[in-house]
Amino acid sequence: MNDIKRLPDSELEIMMIVWDAKEKVTSDFIMEKLSKSWARTTVLNFLARLCDRGFLSCTKKGRHNIYSAQVKKEDYLKRESRSFLQKLYHGSLTGLVASLYDGKIVSKEELEELKRFIEEAE
Repeated sequence: MNDIKRLPDSELEIMMIVWDAKEKVTSDFIMEKLSKSWARTTVLNFLARLCDRGFLSCTKKGRHNIYSAQVKKEDYLKRESRSFLQKLYHGSLTGLVASLYDGKIVSKEELEELKRFIEEAE
């Protein structure tokens, strides 16, 4: 998992579509699900890049390329979460939560939910 590289936002959006599909997908499927209207060549370039970087595999089926994830969503999110926490909060989860709470991004109800999660995890 240490060799997983951080994805640019555009490639991450494509990977989220693939991961959420939970099955092999075509470029047409991805184009339908995108929140942006990118040209087909742009999407195909991103897909090729994701294949080159080992995030996707591509197989030919007739005229279509079929893409499947080679990196698990959970593995990527764990790595990115750890990196984010380390870079911005020097590894302090308390610092992150305090910042979110002080900035009124997290409500008291969400803190209670977090507290329950921690209690169940112990």
